[in-house]
Amino acid sequence: MGPTTESVRVAFVCVQNAGRSQMAYAFAERERERRGLTGEIELLTGGTRPADHVHPVVVDAMAAVGIDLSGRTPRSVTVDELQASDYVITMGCSAADVCPAGWGGESRDWDLDDPDGRSAEAVAAIRDEIERRVDVLFEELAGD
Repeated sequence: MGPTTESVRVAFVCVQNAGRSQMAYAFAERERERRGLTGEIELLTGGTRPADHVHPVVVDAMAAVGIDLSGRTPRSVTVDELQASDYVITMGCSAADVCPAGWGGESRDWDLDDPDGRSAEAVAAIRDEIERRVDVLFEELAGD
């Protein structure tokens, strides 16, 4: 993608926006920066029924790999934001609940376990799988 290309918007969505989608968004921010794609890829995260805070076990799991989520707050995602997205990636909750009828973008469901209430080891495994999937997604988006 050259600088003249219109940016691609990727939304990472789940119900609470307190675990999986927050991890995916954070890894995507890091990957976008690493690849120098800040102007080409726009990122968004949100939930259909956002929680009050990011799950502490998720904050801990991400801190272990050098990413600080302690200041993040789950937020609602709007239909307008989703309609303006090229890709809506859900985390194991159906995109049918999220994506509006007639929406022209691409929906993908990564079907990941919810980290809430899981052991630190289980959350670390979910985190590592999210990181792997974000890497694969960026290879596709960057045309590598």
